[in-house]
Amino acid sequence: MKSNNIRVLITGAAVIAIGVCADTAVSVNKNPSQNNPVSISVEKGLKWLVAVQGKDGGWGQDGGETSYVRQGEHLESNGNDVANTAVAAEALLHVGTMPTHGEYHESLQRAIRFILEHVERSPAEGLAVTDLRGTQIQRKLGPYIDTFLTSKLLAELDGNMGDAQANARVRQSLEKCVAKVEKSQLKDGSWNFAGGWAPILGTSMASQSLYVAKEKGVAVPQIAMDRVETYTARTFAPPAAGVAGAGAGPRGVSAGTDGVVSTGALAAAMPMSAEVSAASAGVSLYKRAQELEQLSRTPEDRKKNGKQIGAITAQLADPRFVTGFGSIGGEEFFSYLNISDSLHRAGGPEWQRWNSDMKAKILKMQNQDGTWAGHHCITGRVAVTSAAILMLVADRENLLTINSKR
Repeated sequence: MKSNNIRVLITGAAVIAIGVCADTAVSVNKNPSQNNPVSISVEKGLKWLVAVQGKDGGWGQDGGETSYVRQGEHLESNGNDVANTAVAAEALLHVGTMPTHGEYHESLQRAIRFILEHVERSPAEGLAVTDLRGTQIQRKLGPYIDTFLTSKLLAELDGNMGDAQANARVRQSLEKCVAKVEKSQLKDGSWNFAGGWAPILGTSMASQSLYVAKEKGVAVPQIAMDRVETYTARTFAPPAAGVAGAGAGPRGVSAGTDGVVSTGALAAAMPMSAEVSAASAGVSLYKRAQELEQLSRTPEDRKKNGKQIGAITAQLADPRFVTGFGSIGGEEFFSYLNISDSLHRAGGPEWQRWNSDMKAKILKMQNQDGTWAGHHCITGRVAVTSAAILMLVADRENLLTINSKR
């Protein structure tokens, strides 16, 4: 009898321990010591982000209120926008903050409300989830980057909101975004809409959002996934011998205009992607980052696309190629994040070398106030700080994408 009682107590303790681990898995999640340089750097960045969040729950280029915008910088200050808010929310989410718990969960909740209200107000037709136009991040990553970043964020939040009503609200908005993204895919399989300097990064975000949504059980037409994979394989070109940064366009060149063209008219007028234009093809680093992420998602993908992946990783060993324009803008940060996520999946010496080198590089670039800022193109502190945090924690296991597949 005594033996049975002890067994029950041990079993009960084990169950409690398992429950505690499950509740805190995302927050501890292979978290390194809080005293190491990476953790200290990430915490400084997070504290700044939370401190400058707007009263409405959103962020703009330099913070949530116009008072945070740096004087002398060419930054838009016409209100908080969905794209910057979505990438800031991603940073909070990936460091272990969840909508129901974590040090910054109230800040995350406010950001989610800000985003959901915009999605819910947006029309069912068309790709936009906001009527705010001409933001810095739109002019650089394309006019619909708000939708792509929101779709990815909502896909990760799906099933992780803590109660049935909140999960249902997120799922409804996610399905709305997925439908927008799927319907707007261009004929070549990309989402390289004109009006941005580096629209290929928008294509990468759009494709990632569909992939994560599908993993969560959202109905995503397989044809959309096949088209972007075909696009990536078709446009891949082996690196030219002896050329580190082939295709990099001149600094300061802008693509298209800031005007927004309707999705239908744009798709009809552009059977091929905007990425082929002289201004936006630029940028080999951005294209390679998109290719690597798209081609390496699963073990089967990595086996099938081994030759292309090998060519890309060899090119990444060249510091001249990785540096891009010679200075680091927000587009480089987002490209580095794509590369980190991709190499982390496979592991191995390439990942270890990249992760070590890039962490050292990013840590040196942090400002005294905890922020990072791009040196060209996307210079706003919110997007760049968020991308830097995401890259610094890219070696933590991401449980968000597998937590609630239905």
